[in-house]
Amino acid sequence: MLDQRIKFRHLTCFLEVARQRSVVKAADTLSITQPAVSKTIRELEEHLDARLFDRSKRGVTLTDFGKVFLRYAGASVTALRQGVDSISQVRMQGGLSINLGVLPTVAASVMPNAIRRFKSLSPDTTVKVVAGPNVMLMGQLRVGELDLVVGRLAEPDQMSGLSFIHLYSEHISLVARPGHPLLTDENPDITRIREFTVLVPPKHAIIHPTVDKMLIAHGIGALPDRIETVSTSFGRAFTRETDAIWIISNGAVASDIAEGHLVELPIDTSDTFGPVGLTTRIDSPISPPVEMLINAVREEAALHHATHSGLNT
Repeated sequence: MLDQRIKFRHLTCFLEVARQRSVVKAADTLSITQPAVSKTIRELEEHLDARLFDRSKRGVTLTDFGKVFLRYAGASVTALRQGVDSISQVRMQGGLSINLGVLPTVAASVMPNAIRRFKSLSPDTTVKVVAGPNVMLMGQLRVGELDLVVGRLAEPDQMSGLSFIHLYSEHISLVARPGHPLLTDENPDITRIREFTVLVPPKHAIIHPTVDKMLIAHGIGALPDRIETVSTSFGRAFTRETDAIWIISNGAVASDIAEGHLVELPIDTSDTFGPVGLTTRIDSPISPPVEMLINAVREEAALHHATHSGLNT
């Protein structure tokens, strides 16, 4: 039987601590004091008669009980928020809303046309697009702040309670401005990128391990002049105005390459292909508008893949 002592504040506090892995950060986000967060978590653990977090000097981590409770707490808060939103939407006579997370690389390729396709079918639905690193998006998806995420397949330890639908695969590209010194050679030596500033994904980026493996496989050690960034707008502007080399998912620069603003170095990166798709929560039912958006993304991804496959043959 449901313990009536468990309140909404217990769930939101638990979810924020789980997401932030820190009582201090959770307190800042919730705009309450650290002792209040600790007290709320302690009350919840007493009501459940189970320890939900392991505490250490480096922060807090979920126990096995906490991991189980996270699935259902996230789904409960999501369902309640959807119920509140539905009442607000009826009062405003407006449409529904969808919270969509996208990796910056996908946001630049598939998503503009996919959302345009969806809006033509459901113009009253508000789509809230959140772009950011994969770890952040998966954390928000897990606690119900996002309805789905479009991006690369996450690491196995991040996929517990989540479902992935494959859309297509994309490779890592090395791009530079037209007229770059390396383009004078039909078969440039990839190790020569050490002579230039190189833009690379930071450690929290999902493609970072793939880029590292590629560089190691080609005998490239630490890059002496590097800039770490996930900003596609910065990467695009900096690369077009300097002799920098930008290592990035092909989807982020496909249009720039097609329009001649950037040029892909003729270097074999076929071993860097990775799956791109849709990630949703297993424990949360998919609403009709979200299902419509998923279909629009799948259709646009299929068209995008077919178009670029044709260009690459």
